[in-house]
Amino acid sequence: MGIVISIANQKGGVGKTTTAINLASSLSYVDKRVLLIDLDYQANATTCLGINRGSFEYSVFDCLANDVAIEKAILHTDSPLIDVLPARTMVEGIEEKIITNTNRDFILHTKLKDIKDHFDYVLIDCPPSLGFVTINAMVASDGIIIPVQCEFLAMDGLTQLLNIIRMVQGKKKVNMETLTVFGVLLTMLDTRSNAGYQVINEVKTYFGEKVFQTIIPRNVSCSNATFYGVPVTEFSPKSKSSLSYRQLAKEVIMRHDET
Repeated sequence: MGIVISIANQKGGVGKTTTAINLASSLSYVDKRVLLIDLDYQANATTCLGINRGSFEYSVFDCLANDVAIEKAILHTDSPLIDVLPARTMVEGIEEKIITNTNRDFILHTKLKDIKDHFDYVLIDCPPSLGFVTINAMVASDGIIIPVQCEFLAMDGLTQLLNIIRMVQGKKKVNMETLTVFGVLLTMLDTRSNAGYQVINEVKTYFGEKVFQTIIPRNVSCSNATFYGVPVTEFSPKSKSSLSYRQLAKEVIMRHDET
């Protein structure tokens, strides 16, 4: 049975998209079939997988706002095990269109129901906000991965995110479904700075066993990979970032198997 995991944090620049594309790539390396859904308005996950944002007819936002079937919008990538539900940057008014739908919080949930079991993992790259698009992602999900950067004010705003998660848990409980914090991922660790390690201690004190053992280091390979439109796991397979995401994939699989 496929599992749907949203990668969410309303703070920008914490590594959501980088995590989404490299976790997808790392899972494919261990023969897991992955659907990556790009819900970020900047459409960076789409671009970072080498997809031209003008090369497809339908985007995920057409599925949410214009009742286009997900099957019509899914694209295949160069990897035979990774499909993408792409995004475009031109999404003005998307929240306003969703809010008029009487079933607005469950649009993506309903559309994914018939196809999610075609995949081992469905990963959703959420926008840096807590609006109706992110709530749709959470309602459609079985778990949330929260990336937290190892920098000053890392915990800022997480209380609001956790309150939204609790609200969505209540909505899903009505349908006898659950939503868990699948894991908290520490990202962008600068190993030369003591401040990063202080953040690690703070996050582990707050979230305990929810924190992944894998920590993603700050590494120039990630930025370079983005420029070339490929995951860092392909661009620089032996880099610290690549090896870390491969290790994260193992942890994700282990946690999934334990549920």
